[in-house]
Amino acid sequence: MALRGVVWRSTYHDSMVLMRIAEGLRARPGVREAAVLMGTAANHALLAAAGLATPDVADATPGDLIIAVDAGDALQAQAALDAAKGLFDERRQAREATGQALPRTLDSALRQLPDANLAAISIPGAHAAVEARRALKQGLHVFLFSDNVPLETEVELKRLAVEKRLLCMGPDCGTAYLNGVGLGFANVVPRGRIGCVAASGTGLQAVASHLAALGEGISHGIGVGGRDLSAEVGGLMTFLALDALRADAATEVVVLISKPVAPSVMPRLDAALRALGKPVVVCCLGASPEPGSAGTWVSTLEDAAHAAAALASGRVWAARAFSDTEAVRVLLARLAAEAGRGARRGEGILGLYTGGTLAHETTLILEPLLGTIAANFGGRGPGGPHKVLDLGADEFTAGRPHPMIDPSGRAARVSEAGRSAKVSVLLLDLVLGRAAHDDPAASLAAAIRDARDVAARDGRTLTVIASIVGTERDPQGLRAQTDALESAGAIVLPSNAQAARFAALVAKPELAPAMLGQR
Repeated sequence: MALRGVVWRSTYHDSMVLMRIAEGLRARPGVREAAVLMGTAANHALLAAAGLATPDVADATPGDLIIAVDAGDALQAQAALDAAKGLFDERRQAREATGQALPRTLDSALRQLPDANLAAISIPGAHAAVEARRALKQGLHVFLFSDNVPLETEVELKRLAVEKRLLCMGPDCGTAYLNGVGLGFANVVPRGRIGCVAASGTGLQAVASHLAALGEGISHGIGVGGRDLSAEVGGLMTFLALDALRADAATEVVVLISKPVAPSVMPRLDAALRALGKPVVVCCLGASPEPGSAGTWVSTLEDAAHAAAALASGRVWAARAFSDTEAVRVLLARLAAEAGRGARRGEGILGLYTGGTLAHETTLILEPLLGTIAANFGGRGPGGPHKVLDLGADEFTAGRPHPMIDPSGRAARVSEAGRSAKVSVLLLDLVLGRAAHDDPAASLAAAIRDARDVAARDGRTLTVIASIVGTERDPQGLRAQTDALESAGAIVLPSNAQAARFAALVAKPELAPAMLGQR
């Protein structure tokens, strides 16, 4: 093994560019791992956690670019470092070939687009606040994709935005829909009569995709960031977003998607929901309503979409564990027959998720059915037979693209799961849409086949259960992605909630009478 690193002083590139360069370096001969990222304190910690920190890069500052490579030998490592400049040059030449000069400052961007009313910001969190503040002062709404923005800075930016009646979406805002335009990781969904205010990206994506499947569309989907309804931020952007949807004639029903609301914020939120004058669905994952709370409260993202569609159409709606109970019975019978042929089964569920909100929803569904779920989020511990991992967390993305952009890292973990005698059920999500990988099911399906084959050769059975967030209009195509997973032996359920419940049934068949009803 050879670990090498180099620092390019006073060099900045957008994080998406750095991710693509790192992906190119990993494709080099002999390269096991590579990271290309700015020298912030957080990134130094991530390099150390990933085993890529070297003395050569220890003094890199936030304004410096770090390139680190782990390869089979010193020659391969040095060749990869030397290749980095060529990869950057290729990107620059491709951009210059378009004949379009890209602006380097907000002011020059506004000279090119004087009618623009929104700035999308995706730069290191330490610098994001400066640009966000500048954009707000110029009268622009802000889509703040950047994370690692300090809490006190978020409060300051949102107070400024409220003062100017501008949206400051984020920080760490993955998705938004404004006037039919998707920002960030966005599925291709129709415009319609349902407006959303969401803390998360994948939560909003899931609800928007379910609504599209139900024949409904989004008027606006406003992301506010995961901390907005905390006691510290006080719901500053949530209240402004709700007020915008209240005034929007195209919005007939409102959906609020969030983590549990801080008790100090809840009375004001309840008053704001009542003041909407429109039907409202509330999906605060992990929270229950107080008696008399405003709105229709639901416990899953799928239910949020179904409840909103019913309210928009004046229909009665009731939550169901599965959309097709009989199909679930057939699947369970098939799996029981496989087990009856003597194959061993492990005891644990392993969830490998690209969507953090989906991972959180899964733990909330599984725990009442199976007991404590180990996870790498929410302060949960590592123990127990069942585990759910959010692979988009910092510990898994040191110098790597998010798994929604590059699915290879998760595919490797899926293959690894096939070699574990402890894993009985593998639970997966797949998130489609613009900015996501153009064919994420391909590598995932190959890994699923490999994992199931390895388990079968060992005399074990591995059940793979998946759900997909997306629409047929997405670049990847929902049907094609579903077919790819099913052809590899995965069972694809209509929603993450149904997939999690089905995983619980497979792990604990005695739950069936209570969940499916007596025949």
